[in-house]
Amino acid sequence: MTFDIQTPSLATAQRSLGPGNPTYPLLPAQLSGCPKTSNETIQFPLEVAYDYASAGNVSFARGTRWQDWQAILPPRHPRASMPVGGTPLVDVSDVAPPRFRHRRVFVKDESRNPTWSHKDRLNTFTISAALYEGASTIIVASSGNHGVSAAAMASRAGLNCLVLTMPEVSPAVRDMILGYGAYPVYLPADARWPAMRALKEIPGTYPVSNLTPVHTGHPWGPEGYKTMAYEILADLDGAAPAAVVVPTGYGEMLYGIYKGFHEARLLGRIDQIPRLVSVEPATRGPLHHAIKAGLPATTVAAGPTVQSGTAVTVNGYRAVVALRESNGLALLVSDDRARAANAVLARQGLWQEISSSAAFAALDDIEAFDADGPVVVIGCSTGLKEPAEPRAATATTPDLASMRGYLKTEFGFVI
Repeated sequence: MTFDIQTPSLATAQRSLGPGNPTYPLLPAQLSGCPKTSNETIQFPLEVAYDYASAGNVSFARGTRWQDWQAILPPRHPRASMPVGGTPLVDVSDVAPPRFRHRRVFVKDESRNPTWSHKDRLNTFTISAALYEGASTIIVASSGNHGVSAAAMASRAGLNCLVLTMPEVSPAVRDMILGYGAYPVYLPADARWPAMRALKEIPGTYPVSNLTPVHTGHPWGPEGYKTMAYEILADLDGAAPAAVVVPTGYGEMLYGIYKGFHEARLLGRIDQIPRLVSVEPATRGPLHHAIKAGLPATTVAAGPTVQSGTAVTVNGYRAVVALRESNGLALLVSDDRARAANAVLARQGLWQEISSSAAFAALDDIEAFDADGPVVVIGCSTGLKEPAEPRAATATTPDLASMRGYLKTEFGFVI
């Protein structure tokens, strides 16, 4: 099979993260991990390799943006045209732990993306790969941001989209999937991946989420997350932050951010990669436990948590690489602390999902960072997508005494 790809991209191949780093043609994408180095115990992911020697003009100075970074991103199909990224750094230093305020603390607010989450960056390139490979229908297993994003990106690109999700999915997520014209298929949680493996045998279907027991995912997907690192550098006028704190599930975003900074150092634009900090729910945390045990991946019990965006039971190997290469930290945060941080950020005008707020809470567990520069916390998605409990709305009357009584009774607010 040949692919007609004419873009400024300097992408050359798919490179395995497994032993020996074997390479494969850029397409078709290896959707089940590295076929040469994976085994029943560990499946190794792949990434996109580039001709960095020809990328000498790439800059991360203030004002640069996606069009300036095309050489070190995968080919972007013309029909994958949704404007993505350019999300702001919001200064939250005033409510950060006092020991960090002098260096400044920012939240990179990914809820400003088209479908209100970071997943739009990933799906820009998974959808591009699908289009280059001639797909007609996207399949994704998701109960949240990934499914919503894939639905929107597929629809804009003229592709069908099946979202394998669960009956208890958040109403907001369900309505967004339907609103974008995708087709939700409601299944028990553990049945979604067998269903996807069955559906992918139909000609024209194309999975954009994971197919392997140890998460490998789509090789092109994490490349989209590199743009978060590029944008942080551009907003800081080419200077690297001291650290980036990342809510972490399987670790695709963690690795993409690491790789973006790694490339900037490789190209001589920064001297040091920021220290990466992964943050997971205290009742799960497979990456934390894998790092502690010195393992490439591990599986944990599905403990209850409201941090739904990071509630996974197995880590991906990419996340281990990202922490190892950045001298990173793997932290755990309880639901109570995540909720408290969620309320603090909301008072700053940032209503994030609870798993994103956990990353801000994790700052309390860090004594200091060695490098100079600010700290960036990744805010992945809006709180609008969280599963919501029904709330009764009590009515009142418009006279002043009634409204004062209402505010005091309902909210404890005296005016």
